[in-house]
Amino acid sequence: MSYIESNKKVMITANNYVNSEQILRLNYKPINEQSIIFAKVGAAVFLERKRIANIFLIDNNMMAFIPATNIIFIKQWFDTIKLSKYAQVGALPSYNASDLKTIKINLPSLKEQQKIADCLTSLDELIDAQSQKLLSLKQHKKGLMQKLFPEN
Repeated sequence: MSYIESNKKVMITANNYVNSEQILRLNYKPINEQSIIFAKVGAAVFLERKRIANIFLIDNNMMAFIPATNIIFIKQWFDTIKLSKYAQVGALPSYNASDLKTIKINLPSLKEQQKIADCLTSLDELIDAQSQKLLSLKQHKKGLMQKLFPEN
């Protein structure tokens, strides 16, 4: 999962696509449930990137977690976990499902999960908006500085 800015939270764009004919011919098994995907092999494990994905295919370097509960709540919780600490270190760091089964979580009720997810989503949206505002102000400052000190 190489980094694409639009994929910060949810996988929207992929590096590679397949068509239905390829899926049939190569006997691929698409994951048709909303899931959380992340790297499970290689240096990418230490980047701690986790994304929500809908109908998709992943390769052997990736893992998908299909929660049986509120995916936004679980994704927010997942973001607090350093999965890399569960990696088996060697020439190629990796972990598998059995390594991650040791992680325990106490889940609140679905109603409470929804409230928490809504609150955290609102905060994320506010952070994104403020980040955009900050970027805009920096660009404005840069423009003003260029007017004050034009290059000759």
